[in-house]
Amino acid sequence: MNRIVIVAIIVLIIIGALVYVELNSGKHSVTTSPPSTQPLYIWVADAYTVEAQLLGSSFQNSTGIQVPAPKGGGSFGLAREIASEGSNAQVSVFMPVALSAASPSYLGNYSSGWAIAFVADQLTIAYTNASVNNPYAEQALKFAQEGEAGNNTAWYYFFSVLSSGKVKVGISNPNTDPAGFRAWITLELAGYEYANNTYLFYDDMLKNGGNVTASNAAQLVSPLEAGQINFLFIYKSAAIAKGLQYVQLPPQVNQGDPSYSSLYSKFSYNLSTGPVRGSPIYLFITVPKNTNDLNESLQFVIYVVEHSNLLDKFGLMPLSPAILFNSTAVPPQIASLLSQGKLVEGGPL
Repeated sequence: MNRIVIVAIIVLIIIGALVYVELNSGKHSVTTSPPSTQPLYIWVADAYTVEAQLLGSSFQNSTGIQVPAPKGGGSFGLAREIASEGSNAQVSVFMPVALSAASPSYLGNYSSGWAIAFVADQLTIAYTNASVNNPYAEQALKFAQEGEAGNNTAWYYFFSVLSSGKVKVGISNPNTDPAGFRAWITLELAGYEYANNTYLFYDDMLKNGGNVTASNAAQLVSPLEAGQINFLFIYKSAAIAKGLQYVQLPPQVNQGDPSYSSLYSKFSYNLSTGPVRGSPIYLFITVPKNTNDLNESLQFVIYVVEHSNLLDKFGLMPLSPAILFNSTAVPPQIASLLSQGKLVEGGPL
């Protein structure tokens, strides 16, 4: 065979091999590239930003979906912001600590009509070594320690000092942060339980000017640590997450025991939107209609329901099954949780 022909054949074989490698290399890169996903944005009640960060990080590690740092704020304030920003809101899931914050009363047209309670919390009264550097605060703390040891009469004296105006008490704005209205309901419950006068401590707190407020409880932590206020009504999980010392209130007044639901519901507080009744404290999760990615958002909801035990180290009680509150048809993914027994119906939203 002619040498030129042989060389030509060899060149063609080499070119063919190179083309084959290139084509197969391209196919490999396409099949292994990860699918494009939107980040998952969590808006959460300010007291639970650490817990939401843990859930988000765990979800990201499990799925590869990016979860930026959660956005915290008062539940009612965040709900109003979601409603006002509409399609411009960077929100995937909303985690309020009041059921009504997920309703059309606050989310407007962006309420999905359902929310899931997945952990239970309770109200407590936090303090620091700096904040009790006051003889009256120190006295109140001694009464609290006696109450925690089983002396119910001591709770009367604790709340008497607390509402005397001689100590400063942080209570967040009830119209932006549910911890605020729950603090006032706790004062009503304490009056009912320990003074046979529902509004004794409530009225004294107002009359004596002992309360200091802010849009949410998180904003009052720094003044507490600096000794500018002596005590702070805050959720137990938030106190633990922020490393605060706290008074363990009895279940009759801390709104953290579902077995006392009927007692809590006898007391109420008038918000700017109308009265709200006492109830067990739950952290909820819902998907607003202006979510940036519905499928990812629902995937995260399912993950949270199935992994709520991640939060027990914060003093939260996982609900198993979780509780679905809804007033509309729920997505198939949520209905599936019901059929699997991971959710139970809890009534309308």
